[in-house]
Amino acid sequence: MVTSVVRQLRLLLLGAWLGAAVFFGAAVAPALFNVLRGAGLANANELAGSIVTRLLAIINKGGFEIALFLFVTAFFVNRNRSTVRRVAEMISLAIMAIMTGVNHWMISGRMIQLRAAMGSAIDQVLPNDPRRVEFDSLHRYSVLAMGVAMIAGLIAFFVMARFRESASREKAAGS
Repeated sequence: MVTSVVRQLRLLLLGAWLGAAVFFGAAVAPALFNVLRGAGLANANELAGSIVTRLLAIINKGGFEIALFLFVTAFFVNRNRSTVRRVAEMISLAIMAIMTGVNHWMISGRMIQLRAAMGSAIDQVLPNDPRRVEFDSLHRYSVLAMGVAMIAGLIAFFVMARFRESASREKAAGS
């Protein structure tokens, strides 16, 4: 009974994080930039970037914490699964934790430092300024890291859901 509840909680947490990450990347961030740029504000990118940075911190830290929780609980709920499925889930969760952690504490951390070092709104910094060039490069890495984390999370989700499906069939066949 407890194992069943934990399995459902694990799927719920991972599904919620995946939904939040997809919604953030596909809707929230683009909408913020579009609305603020559309308002004709001189510092639209600075304002949108500040909001996105704060929200991305929540997504990244949440992904890191959820991946660690799922990784640890996998040792208790995956005893009856095949080795291949256990390993696939563990590797996917490890990749998700690493990517969200790197994105939050390394990439985003450095981007925040660069924005502070620029001394003015990023909108006023020339595109060929070395700090802006590094910032733009880190932004690409941030998007890549989040994409890899989301793919890894999706793989883990399907592996976890597949186990629930096969366990239900086995239980039905045994009745």
